[in-house]
Amino acid sequence: MDKHLCLHGHFYQPPREDPWMDHIFPEGSAAPFLHWNDRIRRESYAPLAWARRLDGDGRIIELVNCYAYLSFNFGPTLLRWLARADARTYGRILAGDRESVARLGHGNALAQVYHHPILPLATERDKDLEIAWGIADFRQRFGRFPEGMWLAETAADTPTLEALARAGIRFTLLAPRQAAAVAAIGSGSWREVNEGSLDATRPYLVRLPSGRDIAVFFYNGPVSQAVAFEGLLADGDRFWHRLTGGHPGGLRAIATDGETYGHHFTFGEMALAYVISLGRDCADGWCLTNFAAYLADNPPAMEVRLHEPSSWSCVHGVERWRADCGCTTGDHPGWNQAWRGPLRRALNLVRERVDAHFAAAGEGLFKDPGAALTAYGRVYAGAQAPAAFEAEHLRPGLDEAARNSAWKLLSMVQWSLASFASCAWFFDDLARIEPLNAMTFALRAMQLAELTGAASFEAEVVDILAEALSNRPSRGSGRDLWEKTVRVRRETPERLAAQGLIRLWAREELPAPGKIATASWPGVKLEFGVEPGAPAEAFSGRMHVQWPLHAAVERFRWRVTRTVDADPLAARFEVHPEGRPEELGACVPAADLPWKKRQNLAADWVSRTEERVWREAADAAATGGYLFLPLQEYQTTQTLTHKWSAVAPELAWCYVTGTYHALPGEKDLVAFLAAQARSHPGMPMLAERLRMELARLVADRDDTAVLGLLARVRAIGLSVDAWPAQNALWELKNEPETWKKMAEALGFAPASA
Repeated sequence: MDKHLCLHGHFYQPPREDPWMDHIFPEGSAAPFLHWNDRIRRESYAPLAWARRLDGDGRIIELVNCYAYLSFNFGPTLLRWLARADARTYGRILAGDRESVARLGHGNALAQVYHHPILPLATERDKDLEIAWGIADFRQRFGRFPEGMWLAETAADTPTLEALARAGIRFTLLAPRQAAAVAAIGSGSWREVNEGSLDATRPYLVRLPSGRDIAVFFYNGPVSQAVAFEGLLADGDRFWHRLTGGHPGGLRAIATDGETYGHHFTFGEMALAYVISLGRDCADGWCLTNFAAYLADNPPAMEVRLHEPSSWSCVHGVERWRADCGCTTGDHPGWNQAWRGPLRRALNLVRERVDAHFAAAGEGLFKDPGAALTAYGRVYAGAQAPAAFEAEHLRPGLDEAARNSAWKLLSMVQWSLASFASCAWFFDDLARIEPLNAMTFALRAMQLAELTGAASFEAEVVDILAEALSNRPSRGSGRDLWEKTVRVRRETPERLAAQGLIRLWAREELPAPGKIATASWPGVKLEFGVEPGAPAEAFSGRMHVQWPLHAAVERFRWRVTRTVDADPLAARFEVHPEGRPEELGACVPAADLPWKKRQNLAADWVSRTEERVWREAADAAATGGYLFLPLQEYQTTQTLTHKWSAVAPELAWCYVTGTYHALPGEKDLVAFLAAQARSHPGMPMLAERLRMELARLVADRDDTAVLGLLARVRAIGLSVDAWPAQNALWELKNEPETWKKMAEALGFAPASA
């Protein structure tokens, strides 16, 4: 009997983008990283793209792109961020899917419902939108139609499977406990099953009331559980034998959160790479495959009925996302999740009002409002240009204001959908980041509804949220959280002006009078002009605001009044629309901006300041090495050592990068830098700079500089992470001369090419 392995990783992060600026602002709990997406990228997504396989001496024998062998799905919102934040890792993910298509005829990647909502709790229209937008995003990124689609939390029922089949999806993946009964196709002889008795080595067919059908795979529960929670990734051999041992054949599939590899379990990607290496060679007769390839060769012979609705992370069906069912993630005895119900009811009200407003207002703007909303997913994914969308879906002859309203209506629905991401209900308290973000997305949807003519219904929503209570008494109710934490996130022209101008100041990019400077985030672009002749304590000018996919440019006048102290956040920013000075708004960032946005401005300042200070000191240190004279007589340390120590990182940079030539006191300088490397607080930042410099030199194929840098790093005893340099060299492995000159020095085994 054929023996096949399929290892699936579900990669997803709660949406963290600010819905006005489409930017992830700092999250303190992720420090020293800016936010959790970036932290997990470094710990999981990137390591999986270049997973190390080592020999017995700890030398690298291969860098494995796990995405070429791992069945996977990525949340579209996560990939949208990753494409901007780390193009190289993003590229390896896409390349992995292409490699699997070339090898197996079918791709490893599955699509995912766009915003990760629990589809059994969604309306029929929202089911169709989430699936259509997920497909549009997948096609734009992977260049093919998805055969399979991941359902958030594997939450399924008959209407959900109908929606998948209606969209052309061939299969999905579910948890074994979701199966209720099986039968040979056409036999009518049903047999009840449970997680223990289900044969998960085969695909099953689900016959749907419409006459359509869809295939379903079930993952192996015990092995998946062992990978996710029982430390199986600590030993690659043990991982392999648990996957393959005592199994007669067919398909053995596991599924876990993709972040299990590297983020939940450090170096878990290396255990995966080891298993992949065995599966590639069909060790013990077990060969790697993916679901689509297996389905093509093994069409279902059995059909299945499901428990409905059901999911992989709630034994009560889908109650985790609307009720206090007892399922939670956290360790807080005595806490409850009664807040889940009011939160869902509040967001349901937002959705109902938003949908009604879209239908009413969209009738006069779109040729077919429903078709336009479905097609908007292609624009949002970057697959269709806005102008082409307008020509296809907007009524002819609309002026700029009407076109702008049309785009705002589409964005309004998008943010309403985003508020239903499953993570808002998954954890153990209303005051966590995830529920607060869901409320923030709803706030943005309501703001866009008001901007397009809807009457405000915020008070009704907040009345429902008042019924939801945080388990932390100090955080209060949903009403308290809305008023203290959520509503203050709402952007206004004056707050945008404050952030844009402070960002330009922090980056030393404020425009000269008569010139234009731009401050932008993915979700908004601000252009500033400064008027000439402004006094030192106040200055003023014009601001143009452009929202992506919104037709109109908004024009404002601004004025800044500085305070007498040096705190830029204490300045007063006043803004009014051009020609309407009576509509004046004011912002004092220190009081009016939420912490994350103030922290982001602080990050702008410290990044630019640190870079400027570093460059100035490094330029000065290019001379300093020649003045670090040899020690004389009984001298054991340099005169004014404490002052030399202050510039030790810059001296080390110049020494390691080969700036100095024929130093008179090189031996003593090396000894001094070696002593500093052990404890100087500036050395970790130097090591990070050298990490990137080493990768740059490898990519430039400058083997002389690479070998010299590594030798001098060793001389001063500094530890520099060669990870990105090793990745860069692996991409040059087909250039044998380049490879041979650098491979051993960078930790590769001699035969690794």
